Amino acid sequence: IAALCSPSTPDLSRTRLGCLSHKSDSYNDFTLQHPTPTPFLRLSTEEATRWADSFDVLLSHKYGLAAFRAFLKTEFSEENLEFWLACEDFKKTRSAAKLASKAQRIFEEFIDVQAPREVNIDFQTRELTRRNMQEPSLSCFDQAQGKVHSLMEKDSYPRFLRSKIYTDLLSQTQRRLS
Repeated sequence: IAALCSPSTPDLSRTRLGCLSHKSDSYNDFTLQHPTPTPFLRLSTEEATRWADSFDVLLSHKYGLAAFRAFLKTEFSEENLEFWLACEDFKKTRSAAKLASKAQRIFEEFIDVQAPREVNIDFQTRELTRRNMQEPSLSCFDQAQGKVHSLMEKDSYPRFLRSKIYTDLLSQTQRRLS
């Protein structure tokens, strides 16, 4: 997985160009080029298997989150997870002074039309979020975050569970047991 996250991996840039035009369930082009990264050595087969129980179980596990992020990078859709995480962090904001500036940064980064990491949400959700920005609150991104969560759960998560990244990780945890 670390190899997938590294922009300096020699074969990855060539592979990325080859998959720009399609999304595959197998991701045969993306292989783990190094042994399991050190943090994943502590991952048990039981933990990794539980990620298939539900999307929220996956998101709540630090290694699950890391594996899912690596997978989303192969699909060029990591902005969805980054937005979701930014919203989770935003909800923990306790300083009223920081609330407006954090909200503005999230809006400009992910929600605004032509944002650098624009997430795929419908016009009504985008406009509701824009209106919410007039008086930012801890819930101003709730609808947009819910839409992105639902999109990842229905679209990316099933492909992650079928991906080479996940199946290789499961295999590696099982091999360590034998």
